[in-house]
Amino acid sequence: MPLTTRWNDNDPYGHLNNVAYYAFFDAAVNAILVEAGLLDPASSPVIGIVAESNCRFHSALSFPDPIEVGLAVDHLGRSSVRYRLAAFKAGAAQASAEGRLTHVYVERATGRPTPIPAAHRRLMETMTLP
Repeated sequence: MPLTTRWNDNDPYGHLNNVAYYAFFDAAVNAILVEAGLLDPASSPVIGIVAESNCRFHSALSFPDPIEVGLAVDHLGRSSVRYRLAAFKAGAAQASAEGRLTHVYVERATGRPTPIPAAHRRLMETMTLP
């Protein structure tokens, strides 16, 4: 998933602030769901909310670096999915950061956990690590 860094992603030290990586990871996961026609952020009755995330940093990125986020499904449960992600400077072989993000699926109206919808599950199964 190609993404573009933004001017305000940089911190005073001249590299991407750590929170930017979390935003890129979240954006990549949701972009795949939107592009597959499985998520309308404004109206989908079932949504994935971030329940846990982490990130390990290996090298700095900074604006205006174009980046690519790779992702795969690390674990697929009944109502949750854990993604494994990595952020690369575009074209780089080594990740600048890697992490995980867990979505718990909930009913938008109640906020209560619900099973992952079948169409979402089918897409996630195509992204599952061996």
